[in-house]
Formats: sequence, structure tokens, C-alpha cells
Amino acid sequence: MAQLARLLWLNAAPEQRAEQSVEAFAVDFGAWWASHDDSHFAFVARLDSELVGMAWLAVVPRVPRPGMTRRRSADIQSVFVVPEFRGQRVGSALVQAAAEHALELGAGHVTVHSGRKAVPVYERLGFASSRQLLQKEPERS
Repeated sequence: MAQLARLLWLNAAPEQRAEQSVEAFAVDFGAWWASHDDSHFAFVARLDSELVGMAWLAVVPRVPRPGMTRRRSADIQSVFVVPEFRGQRVGSALVQAAAEHALELGAGHVTVHSGRKAVPVYERLGFASSRQLLQKEPERS
């Protein structure tokens, strides 16, 4: 739990890390995961006893349709690999494992919100842009 919290903390922007120590975040993260362990799954890459990468999978139920009463949506989130292990396909393996798990759980599709630099990686793994998947950002004042 503490190692996962550390990876999430390292993956945050510097101003976010300045808001809370990694130790304090680990406590909050533990409480959050305890209340979301039925919908959020962690996939980790480990070298010896140290975590070097992670990918999260959120699986949520969708409104049922006739003949499709167990619909699910899946979203890959917070993929992060420690810098010295990047470029070794660690992140790709994590994303593939998460996507496969989502489909095994019955998700109709798997989404990911990616930074620009990672788009080619996701495309290589079979993800494609969709005109039907839209998002609305909060209005800024």
C-alpha cells in the first residue's frame, strides 16, 4: 500500500506533491482504496521487492439494456513507470494486463485518457481515437 501511494505521489504534479507529504497521502490513499476495492484494480510491475510501475483499472456498471443487464465500462488510469525503467515496455505490459482484465470482467470497451507523448504507445497496443467519446472540461473563471 505504501509503495503504491509513493508511485501515485511521484506521478503527481510538483504543486500537488507540495500539498501533502507522501506519508500523509498514503493514509488517505489507503482509506480511499478500502472504499473502492470493488471497482478499482491495481496492476503493478515489481523488481525484487520494489514497485517500479503501476496502472489502475476502474470498472463501473453501466445502465442495463434488454438482454444486456450486466454492462460495464472500463477506464485505464494513472499509468506510471519510474523514470529509470521507462522504455523497457513495462508500461505497455501493465496496460495490456489491465485491458485484458477489463474484457474478462465483461467490459464492452476500455478507455484511456493519455498525455500526448503516450498516444503512440496506446495506439500500438490497439487503442484508437473515437469521435463518439467526448468530454467536457469544467469552466474556468
